[in-house]
Amino acid sequence: MTTVLKTSKRQFAFNRADHVGSFLRPTKVHEARKAFLQDKTIDAAALRAVEDAQIKELVLQEREVGIKSISDGEFRREYFHLDFIQHLEGIKISKNNLTGEKDEATVPTIAVAGKLKHVKPIQLADFQYLQSLIDPSRGEVVKVAIPSPTMVHFRGGRSSIDLTAYPNLDEFFEDLAAAYRAEIKILADAGCKFLQLDDTNLAYLCDLKMREAAAGRGEDLNTLPRQYAELINSVLRDRPAGMTVGVHLCRGNFRSRHFAEGGYEPIAEVLFQMLDVDVYFLEFDTERAGTFEPLRFLPKGEKVVVLGLVSSKVAQLEDKDYIKGRIAEAAKYAPLEQLALSPQCGFSSTVHGNEITIADQWAKMRLVHEIAAEVWGV
Repeated sequence: MTTVLKTSKRQFAFNRADHVGSFLRPTKVHEARKAFLQDKTIDAAALRAVEDAQIKELVLQEREVGIKSISDGEFRREYFHLDFIQHLEGIKISKNNLTGEKDEATVPTIAVAGKLKHVKPIQLADFQYLQSLIDPSRGEVVKVAIPSPTMVHFRGGRSSIDLTAYPNLDEFFEDLAAAYRAEIKILADAGCKFLQLDDTNLAYLCDLKMREAAAGRGEDLNTLPRQYAELINSVLRDRPAGMTVGVHLCRGNFRSRHFAEGGYEPIAEVLFQMLDVDVYFLEFDTERAGTFEPLRFLPKGEKVVVLGLVSSKVAQLEDKDYIKGRIAEAAKYAPLEQLALSPQCGFSSTVHGNEITIADQWAKMRLVHEIAAEVWGV
């Protein structure tokens, strides 16, 4: 189901049926993580061996349901973002409370305690292992998902960035972008063809309470979306022509819980017309994501929106005709040939996973592929 879109600027490959990246961790991964982190009965090499074996099984499962953008399910991560960001020099992370009742969970805090610098490859070994498992003759590519650089700034803002290291925020954004560019170059040189940035913050800027909180931190809500778009564009400045880049906007995904709501209208023009990405993975599974009207800003013939219409948060399988109707509704605002389908988010943005079963997860992915085949004939 891989399609190539030729635009006025470039061409890129995308999938009519796709996914966001994370999958529920199997029992063996949970047991190995406990043995390594808590019981101290295995070492890092033993943990990685278990992860390798389970990722190999995952690739076979992805292939069985027709997935072409092959992910490692983020099996090696505890959090979708911290496991990447913590490897940048200058970052300080305060752990949160993700135990007990999910409604009592608190979000981890990220602070910039010194000059930001990329000091070592972060995703390279993981990419290379996954690359060894795929079958390009089937049209498979490795999908590498990393957190958006905005994750380093949004929640804390100016107060979370050391004044001695960065008296001027422009230098902070420049160093952050340079650190990301270094990692992307390493991945590109290794052959990465599909990169996805996972971004909660642009979506949070659609939520009234989140907007009020950001304004309370001194942020200018009229300029912040543009500032974030400029940051992401700077990160992607040197990407090779053969690399497809997507961005996923998320309103929160912890044990089937969300953290924000609100339609895309406040950021739509900047999102679709300023952000230099090829593919948008956008949540549209519930009313909290608003209407499809913001899709009117999607440049004709230039980019693709993957409609997140199938929920990764609930076990109930969606009605196929209902989803087809939703796709038709979206096509009133953006050309059908520039649309695709996926779950609204990953199945396990944190190690805990959403409150569904692995069988539910694969039933959802089969449904996505069946609907895509019927709608787009691929």
